Amino acid sequence: MARLPRRIWSDKDWQQIQRGYLPREMNEKWIVFAEEEVVLLHRSWTGHGLFAATFAPVDGGGRRIASAVVERDTERYEGTDDAYDCILLELVLAAIVLGEPAPELRSELVELTRRKAGSADAPADLILHSLLGVRNDAGPAPTEGGRARV
Repeated sequence: MARLPRRIWSDKDWQQIQRGYLPREMNEKWIVFAEEEVVLLHRSWTGHGLFAATFAPVDGGGRRIASAVVERDTERYEGTDDAYDCILLELVLAAIVLGEPAPELRSELVELTRRKAGSADAPADLILHSLLGVRNDAGPAPTEGGRARV
């Protein structure tokens, strides 16, 4: 991925990201888990891995995404735009894994999606639901090594 999120994730954020996120219902569309420094994001319905983001420590604390790869097989993912993928990657981590409202990222994703689809009047809620799904209010189901903790 040529474009990466610029965000510096706090040490607390990194700990939560490492715990991952497992969906608890059909409307949750992402599975997120970490294998050491690499965070993998899969679509829950298909199990297809779409992103692998490698995190690196930052001087002074926190982490940033140092590199990322995105699925480019159009049978699995239709994305071809690095700017779009950058926003989607950051938004899934912020909104789904960390439970942040992330209104700026949501707005940017809606705008990019509308431009990509050539439909300026597509409802924002529909776009966001189809791409992000929802986050269960109970919070993320903890994972360990890519498997649910029981």
